[in-house]
Amino acid sequence: HYRVLEEIGSGGMGVVYRARDERLERDVALKVLPVGTLGDEVARKRFRREALALSQLNHPNIATVHDFDTQDGIDFLVLEHIEGETLDERLVRGPLPEREVGKLGAQLATGLEAAHQRGVVHRDLKPANLRVTPDGRLKILDFGLARLLQPTLDAPTQSILTEPQQLMGSLPYMAPEQLSGEQADARSDLYAAGTVLYELATGRRTFAQTGAPQLMYAIMNEAPHSPSALNRHVSQALESILLKALEKDPELRYQSARELKVDLERLRTPSATVARPRRREAVARVPGWALAVMGVTALLFGLWSWNPGGWRDRWSAGGAGDLSSLAVLPLANLSGDPEQEYFADGMTEELITSLGKLSALRVIARSSVMNYKHTRKPLREIARALKVGAVLEGSVVLSQNRVRITAQLIQVATEKLLWSERYERDVR
Repeated sequence: HYRVLEEIGSGGMGVVYRARDERLERDVALKVLPVGTLGDEVARKRFRREALALSQLNHPNIATVHDFDTQDGIDFLVLEHIEGETLDERLVRGPLPEREVGKLGAQLATGLEAAHQRGVVHRDLKPANLRVTPDGRLKILDFGLARLLQPTLDAPTQSILTEPQQLMGSLPYMAPEQLSGEQADARSDLYAAGTVLYELATGRRTFAQTGAPQLMYAIMNEAPHSPSALNRHVSQALESILLKALEKDPELRYQSARELKVDLERLRTPSATVARPRRREAVARVPGWALAVMGVTALLFGLWSWNPGGWRDRWSAGGAGDLSSLAVLPLANLSGDPEQEYFADGMTEELITSLGKLSALRVIARSSVMNYKHTRKPLREIARALKVGAVLEGSVVLSQNRVRITAQLIQVATEKLLWSERYERDVR
């Protein structure tokens, strides 16, 4: 009783058609699964149970599953048909304004919250699986890769959990723990949501590598570029949200979709931000400066002094830029509290002082680099003015008794990221 009208998409999980349900007189999206996806009746029954579970996700931000059926050996899902464009189609026109990123992100988090409460993880969030209706509503599509974390229907659903875990999803948006073969949970979806929002805000993926091995290594080991370095319109508040969602350790990430939603809604409603801590309470933490930056300084000092594998010599001889001179740009304060600017400035000064002790390295004085605090000038323009071949930039987040430092060493002539690291420590 479904009359196929046109093909509207295709992918690894099958071909999708717009069809007419002639019984209920409505348009639907009919997803035909690839032949052999469900090899026998046992697999078909299991898939039907999953489809039944997903059909219970009746939420304004989730595309509804209407039915699952088989005809003449063809397995197909019947889904809600949604007009509009997917976010990958929208991204062709470039990054979105921050207000729109916050609005869509809050809707995405709201839909994920509803799914996670029922024990369902999407596991394949990406711009192509997120559609925005003409009236601006975001809809999460294709929970076909989801698995039930805590089955709430009937006992047989337990079989889903005992099957060997497979690497399923779209590589650029997968969380590090998925690549390590660990079981995906709600926080894996939040990492994927972070990658989507990062792309919406900057117009670029979190990692630019195209080869699968290189991309997997980057996801598991490298820090993404600072969003504000890619798009100067990204605020410190949004950057802080994105970097928290993209933490490699799930324990340091957002622990629930509700947490992410609250921060995104606060971003859209500045008046709702919490009161700033009084300055005298923050001053008590000032003595932690030197120890807090010790990890960054020691590693940079060691790399430069020990020259492991001749890396310094190779870079210097490559003709791509002089690396004997360095500017430490003012570290960005991502705490959301302007009164913590002194703390970020103190970190910057400690790094300049410590790195200035390297006899082989010319480090620009603090008085010169502080002129570029909060600047939106391109790195090449700053480096040309300061006459340096490399730039160290980063950010600091001070929250109660915890400090997180992100640092990136960039070769200016080639805009090559030479080194990056992230540290989170107790301020003491």
